[in-house]
Amino acid sequence: MFTLDRATKIFPETQSADVVPALTARYNLLSAEDQLALIWYAYLEMGKTITIAAPGAARMQFAEPMLNRIRGMNFAEQSQVMCDLANHADTEFGRWYASWSVNIKLGFWYKLGEWMEQGLVAPIPAGYQLSANAAAVLESLKTIDKGQQITVLRNFVVDMGFDPGKGAAVERVNEPIVLPTAPEQRSSVVIEGVANPTVIEYMNLLNANDFDNLIELFLPDGALQPPFQRPIVGRDAVLRFFREDCQNLQLLPDRGVIEPSDGGFTQIKVTGKVQTPWFGAGVGMNVAWRFLLDPQGKIYFVAIDLLASAAELLKFAR
Repeated sequence: MFTLDRATKIFPETQSADVVPALTARYNLLSAEDQLALIWYAYLEMGKTITIAAPGAARMQFAEPMLNRIRGMNFAEQSQVMCDLANHADTEFGRWYASWSVNIKLGFWYKLGEWMEQGLVAPIPAGYQLSANAAAVLESLKTIDKGQQITVLRNFVVDMGFDPGKGAAVERVNEPIVLPTAPEQRSSVVIEGVANPTVIEYMNLLNANDFDNLIELFLPDGALQPPFQRPIVGRDAVLRFFREDCQNLQLLPDRGVIEPSDGGFTQIKVTGKVQTPWFGAGVGMNVAWRFLLDPQGKIYFVAIDLLASAAELLKFAR
Protein backbone atom coordinates (compact mmCIF):
# COMPACT_ATOMS: atom_id res chain seq x y z
CA MET A 1 0.00 0.00 0.00
CA PHE A 2 1.34 3.42 -0.92
CA THR A 3 1.94 6.08 1.71
CA LEU A 4 2.36 9.75 0.84
CA ASP A 5 6.01 9.59 1.86
CA ARG A 6 6.60 6.68 -0.49
CA ALA A 7 4.67 8.38 -3.28
CA THR A 8 6.93 11.44 -3.16
CA LYS A 9 9.90 9.21 -4.02
CA ILE A 10 8.68 7.92 -7.39
CA PHE A 11 11.12 8.56 -10.25
CA PRO A 12 13.92 9.36 -7.79
CA GLU A 13 16.40 10.15 -10.57
CA THR A 14 14.58 13.41 -11.40
CA GLN A 15 17.06 16.25 -11.02
CA SER A 16 15.35 19.36 -9.67
CA ALA A 17 16.80 22.87 -9.78
CA ASP A 18 18.26 22.94 -6.28
CA VAL A 19 19.82 26.32 -7.08
CA VAL A 20 16.37 27.89 -6.57
CA PRO A 21 15.89 27.03 -2.85
CA ALA A 22 19.62 27.61 -2.30
CA LEU A 23 19.48 31.17 -3.66
CA THR A 24 16.24 31.82 -1.79
CA ALA A 25 17.85 30.69 1.46
CA ARG A 26 20.88 32.94 0.87
CA TYR A 27 18.54 35.85 0.15
CA ASN A 28 16.63 35.27 3.39
CA LEU A 29 19.87 35.70 5.38
CA LEU A 30 20.42 39.24 4.04
CA SER A 31 19.46 42.42 5.87
CA ALA A 32 16.12 44.00 4.99
CA GLU A 33 17.93 46.86 3.25
CA ASP A 34 19.97 44.47 1.14
CA GLN A 35 16.89 42.37 0.34
CA LEU A 36 15.03 45.41 -0.97
CA ALA A 37 17.99 46.68 -2.95
CA LEU A 38 18.54 43.23 -4.41
CA ILE A 39 14.88 43.02 -5.48
CA TRP A 40 15.15 46.29 -7.35
CA TYR A 41 18.53 45.47 -8.89
CA ALA A 42 17.25 42.03 -9.90
CA TYR A 43 14.00 43.31 -11.37
CA LEU A 44 15.88 45.95 -13.37
CA GLU A 45 18.47 43.42 -14.54
CA MET A 46 15.94 40.74 -15.43
CA GLY A 47 13.78 43.36 -17.09
CA LYS A 48 16.38 43.66 -19.83
CA THR A 49 15.74 40.08 -20.93
CA ILE A 50 12.37 39.17 -19.38
CA THR A 51 9.19 41.12 -20.04
CA ILE A 52 6.90 41.23 -17.03
CA ALA A 53 3.22 41.45 -17.93
CA ALA A 54 1.07 44.11 -16.30
CA PRO A 55 -1.27 42.72 -13.62
CA GLY A 56 -4.99 42.57 -14.31
CA ALA A 57 -7.22 45.28 -12.84
CA ALA A 58 -9.52 42.78 -11.12
CA ARG A 59 -6.61 41.31 -9.19
CA MET A 60 -4.97 44.62 -8.33
CA GLN A 61 -8.09 46.08 -6.74
CA PHE A 62 -7.07 44.26 -3.56
CA ALA A 63 -3.67 45.99 -3.46
CA GLU A 64 -4.81 49.46 -4.51
CA PRO A 65 -5.77 50.78 -1.03
CA MET A 66 -2.33 49.90 0.36
CA LEU A 67 -0.54 51.13 -2.76
CA ASN A 68 -2.38 54.46 -2.64
CA ARG A 69 -1.45 54.98 1.01
CA ILE A 70 2.19 54.25 0.23
CA ARG A 71 2.11 56.64 -2.72
CA GLY A 72 0.91 59.41 -0.39
CA MET A 73 3.86 58.96 1.98
CA ASN A 74 7.22 60.67 1.89
CA PHE A 75 10.27 58.67 0.83
CA ALA A 76 11.38 57.91 4.39
CA GLU A 77 7.94 56.54 5.28
CA GLN A 78 7.80 54.48 2.08
CA SER A 79 11.21 52.98 2.79
CA GLN A 80 10.12 52.09 6.32
CA VAL A 81 7.02 50.26 5.05
CA MET A 82 9.10 48.21 2.63
CA CYS A 83 11.70 47.41 5.30
CA ASP A 84 8.93 46.33 7.66
CA LEU A 85 7.62 43.97 4.98
CA ALA A 86 11.08 42.49 4.51
CA ASN A 87 11.50 42.15 8.29
CA HIS A 88 8.11 40.38 8.68
CA ALA A 89 7.08 43.08 11.15
CA ASP A 90 3.65 42.82 12.77
CA THR A 91 2.22 46.02 11.31
CA GLU A 92 -1.04 46.93 9.59
CA PHE A 93 0.72 46.77 6.24
CA GLY A 94 2.44 43.50 7.11
CA ARG A 95 -0.87 41.80 7.92
CA TRP A 96 -2.49 43.30 4.86
CA TYR A 97 0.30 41.95 2.65
CA ALA A 98 0.21 38.50 4.29
CA SER A 99 -3.47 38.13 3.38
CA TRP A 100 -2.76 38.36 -0.35
CA SER A 101 -2.24 35.59 -2.85
CA VAL A 102 1.08 35.24 -4.66
CA ASN A 103 -0.31 37.00 -7.74
CA ILE A 104 -1.44 40.05 -5.76
CA LYS A 105 1.99 40.26 -4.09
CA LEU A 106 3.72 40.12 -7.47
CA GLY A 107 1.42 42.85 -8.77
CA PHE A 108 2.15 44.99 -5.71
CA TRP A 109 5.90 44.94 -6.35
CA TYR A 110 5.36 45.39 -10.08
CA LYS A 111 3.46 48.62 -9.35
CA LEU A 112 6.02 49.85 -6.83
CA GLY A 113 8.71 49.26 -9.45
CA GLU A 114 6.78 51.36 -11.96
CA TRP A 115 6.39 54.15 -9.42
CA MET A 116 10.06 53.99 -8.48
CA GLU A 117 11.00 54.56 -12.13
CA GLN A 118 8.53 57.48 -12.22
CA GLY A 119 10.02 59.02 -9.07
CA LEU A 120 6.88 58.42 -6.99
CA VAL A 121 8.40 55.81 -4.67
CA ALA A 122 11.66 55.98 -2.75
CA PRO A 123 14.52 54.90 -5.01
CA ILE A 124 17.59 52.95 -4.06
CA PRO A 125 19.71 55.56 -2.21
CA ALA A 126 22.33 57.20 -4.41
CA GLY A 127 25.65 55.42 -4.04
CA TYR A 128 24.13 52.43 -2.26
CA GLN A 129 26.37 49.40 -2.54
CA LEU A 130 25.10 45.87 -2.15
CA SER A 131 26.90 43.89 0.52
CA ALA A 132 29.28 41.21 -0.71
CA ASN A 133 26.72 38.50 0.07
CA ALA A 134 23.89 40.33 -1.74
CA ALA A 135 26.11 40.99 -4.75
CA ALA A 136 27.02 37.30 -4.85
CA VAL A 137 23.33 36.33 -4.85
CA LEU A 138 22.67 38.75 -7.72
CA GLU A 139 25.57 37.38 -9.75
CA SER A 140 24.36 33.82 -9.18
CA LEU A 141 20.86 34.85 -10.23
CA LYS A 142 22.21 36.16 -13.54
CA THR A 143 23.75 32.78 -14.41
CA ILE A 144 20.66 30.55 -14.14
CA ASP A 145 18.04 30.07 -16.85
CA LYS A 146 15.07 32.38 -17.18
CA GLY A 147 12.55 29.91 -15.82
CA GLN A 148 14.62 29.52 -12.67
CA GLN A 149 15.15 33.28 -12.45
CA ILE A 150 11.44 34.05 -12.38
CA THR A 151 10.91 31.39 -9.71
CA VAL A 152 13.62 32.91 -7.52
CA LEU A 153 12.23 36.43 -7.99
CA ARG A 154 8.79 35.13 -7.01
CA ASN A 155 10.27 33.54 -3.88
CA PHE A 156 11.94 36.81 -2.91
CA VAL A 157 8.60 38.55 -2.37
CA VAL A 158 6.10 35.79 -1.57
CA ASP A 159 7.10 35.34 2.09
CA MET A 160 7.40 39.01 2.98
CA GLY A 161 4.93 40.63 5.36
CA PHE A 162 3.79 39.48 8.78
CA ASP A 163 4.31 35.80 9.47
CA PRO A 164 0.95 34.48 10.77
CA GLY A 165 2.82 31.56 12.29
CA LYS A 166 4.15 33.97 14.91
CA GLY A 167 0.81 35.38 15.99
CA ALA A 168 -2.88 35.57 15.20
CA ALA A 169 -4.06 34.02 11.96
CA VAL A 170 -4.40 36.27 8.92
CA GLU A 171 -7.53 35.90 6.85
CA ARG A 172 -6.72 35.24 3.19
CA VAL A 173 -8.08 37.42 0.39
CA ASN A 174 -10.10 35.51 -2.19
CA GLU A 175 -9.21 36.58 -5.71
CA PRO A 176 -11.81 36.60 -8.48
CA ILE A 177 -11.95 33.18 -10.11
CA VAL A 178 -11.25 33.23 -13.82
CA LEU A 179 -14.08 31.61 -15.76
CA PRO A 180 -13.13 28.34 -17.47
CA THR A 181 -12.38 28.51 -21.17
CA ALA A 182 -15.47 27.72 -23.24
CA PRO A 183 -15.47 24.08 -24.41
CA GLU A 184 -15.38 25.01 -28.10
CA GLN A 185 -12.22 27.09 -27.50
CA ARG A 186 -10.24 24.39 -25.73
CA SER A 187 -7.46 22.34 -27.27
CA SER A 188 -5.95 19.03 -26.23
CA VAL A 189 -2.32 18.33 -25.44
CA VAL A 190 -0.38 15.53 -27.11
CA ILE A 191 2.29 13.81 -25.03
CA GLU A 192 4.81 11.55 -26.75
CA GLY A 193 4.78 8.17 -24.98
CA VAL A 194 1.78 8.95 -22.75
CA ALA A 195 -1.86 8.54 -23.77
CA ASN A 196 -3.21 8.06 -20.25
CA PRO A 197 -6.63 9.79 -20.13
CA THR A 198 -6.21 11.06 -16.54
CA VAL A 199 -2.90 12.76 -17.31
CA ILE A 200 -4.17 14.20 -20.60
CA GLU A 201 -7.30 15.49 -18.88
CA TYR A 202 -5.25 16.98 -16.03
CA MET A 203 -3.26 19.06 -18.53
CA ASN A 204 -6.29 20.07 -20.59
CA LEU A 205 -8.45 21.09 -17.62
CA LEU A 206 -5.68 23.10 -16.00
CA ASN A 207 -5.00 24.91 -19.26
CA ALA A 208 -8.73 25.72 -19.43
CA ASN A 209 -8.86 27.04 -15.81
CA ASP A 210 -11.52 24.36 -15.24
CA PHE A 211 -10.50 23.66 -11.66
CA ASP A 212 -13.84 22.27 -10.48
CA ASN A 213 -13.61 19.41 -12.96
CA LEU A 214 -9.86 19.10 -12.51
CA ILE A 215 -10.17 18.35 -8.80
CA GLU A 216 -12.52 15.46 -9.58
CA LEU A 217 -9.51 13.63 -11.05
CA PHE A 218 -8.05 13.39 -7.52
CA LEU A 219 -8.85 10.90 -4.79
CA PRO A 220 -10.42 12.52 -1.68
CA ASP A 221 -7.06 12.20 0.09
CA GLY A 222 -5.05 12.94 -3.06
CA ALA A 223 -2.04 15.23 -2.83
CA LEU A 224 -0.14 17.71 -4.98
CA GLN A 225 3.43 18.81 -4.32
CA PRO A 226 4.43 22.19 -5.82
CA PRO A 227 8.13 22.79 -6.54
CA PHE A 228 10.25 22.85 -3.38
CA GLN A 229 7.21 22.69 -1.09
CA ARG A 230 5.55 20.11 1.08
CA PRO A 231 2.65 18.14 -0.39
CA ILE A 232 -0.80 19.74 -0.25
CA VAL A 233 -3.20 17.03 0.88
CA GLY A 234 -6.94 16.70 0.29
CA ARG A 235 -9.23 17.96 -2.46
CA ASP A 236 -10.22 21.18 -0.70
CA ALA A 237 -6.61 22.26 -0.14
CA VAL A 238 -5.51 21.27 -3.65
CA LEU A 239 -8.45 23.11 -5.20
CA ARG A 240 -7.52 26.23 -3.22
CA PHE A 241 -3.98 25.97 -4.59
CA PHE A 242 -5.24 25.67 -8.16
CA ARG A 243 -7.45 28.73 -7.77
CA GLU A 244 -4.80 30.88 -6.09
CA ASP A 245 -1.64 29.85 -7.92
CA CYS A 246 -2.58 28.27 -11.24
CA GLN A 247 -4.96 30.63 -13.03
CA ASN A 248 -4.01 31.24 -16.66
CA LEU A 249 -1.02 28.93 -16.65
CA GLN A 250 -0.10 27.35 -19.97
CA LEU A 251 1.10 23.76 -19.65
CA LEU A 252 3.12 22.51 -22.59
CA PRO A 253 3.88 18.83 -21.92
CA ASP A 254 6.17 17.16 -24.42
CA ARG A 255 6.97 13.54 -23.65
CA GLY A 256 6.69 10.99 -20.91
CA VAL A 257 6.95 7.43 -19.67
CA ILE A 258 4.47 5.08 -18.00
CA GLU A 259 5.46 2.35 -15.55
CA PRO A 260 3.40 -0.14 -13.54
CA SER A 261 3.80 0.02 -9.78
CA ASP A 262 2.74 -1.99 -6.74
CA GLY A 263 -0.88 -2.79 -5.98
CA GLY A 264 -2.17 -1.95 -9.44
CA PHE A 265 -0.96 1.64 -9.18
CA THR A 266 0.62 3.38 -12.18
CA GLN A 267 3.42 5.93 -12.10
CA ILE A 268 3.83 8.37 -14.95
CA LYS A 269 6.48 11.00 -15.56
CA VAL A 270 5.95 13.80 -18.08
CA THR A 271 8.35 16.60 -18.94
CA GLY A 272 7.69 19.87 -20.71
CA LYS A 273 7.34 23.57 -20.04
CA VAL A 274 5.01 25.87 -18.12
CA GLN A 275 4.38 29.47 -19.09
CA THR A 276 2.96 31.91 -16.55
CA PRO A 277 0.75 34.94 -17.23
CA TRP A 278 3.36 37.09 -15.51
CA PHE A 279 6.13 36.41 -17.98
CA GLY A 280 4.27 35.40 -21.11
CA ALA A 281 5.24 33.11 -23.94
CA GLY A 282 8.85 34.28 -23.96
CA VAL A 283 9.77 32.37 -20.82
CA GLY A 284 8.99 28.76 -20.06
CA MET A 285 9.92 26.87 -16.93
CA ASN A 286 11.34 23.40 -17.57
CA VAL A 287 9.27 21.07 -15.42
CA ALA A 288 8.46 17.44 -14.74
CA TRP A 289 5.12 16.13 -13.53
CA ARG A 290 5.33 12.88 -11.55
CA PHE A 291 1.93 11.19 -11.26
CA LEU A 292 0.91 8.22 -9.14
CA LEU A 293 -2.53 6.89 -10.13
CA ASP A 294 -4.61 4.31 -8.28
CA PRO A 295 -5.99 1.22 -10.10
CA GLN A 296 -9.09 3.22 -11.09
CA GLY A 297 -7.00 5.97 -12.67
CA LYS A 298 -7.54 8.56 -9.91
CA ILE A 299 -4.66 10.80 -8.85
CA TYR A 300 -3.22 9.79 -5.48
CA PHE A 301 -0.20 12.04 -5.87
CA VAL A 302 1.31 14.46 -8.38
CA ALA A 303 4.56 16.38 -7.95
CA ILE A 304 5.61 19.33 -10.07
CA ASP A 305 9.40 19.64 -10.24
CA LEU A 306 11.33 22.60 -11.60
CA LEU A 307 14.11 20.86 -13.52
CA ALA A 308 17.80 21.52 -13.11
CA SER A 309 18.44 21.92 -16.83
CA ALA A 310 16.85 21.65 -20.24
CA ALA A 311 18.66 18.31 -20.65
CA GLU A 312 16.39 16.87 -17.97
CA LEU A 313 13.48 17.23 -20.39
CA LEU A 314 14.84 14.32 -22.38
CA LYS A 315 15.89 11.92 -19.63
CA PHE A 316 13.73 8.89 -18.95
CA ALA A 317 16.28 6.14 -18.36
CA ARG A 318 15.79 4.40 -15.02
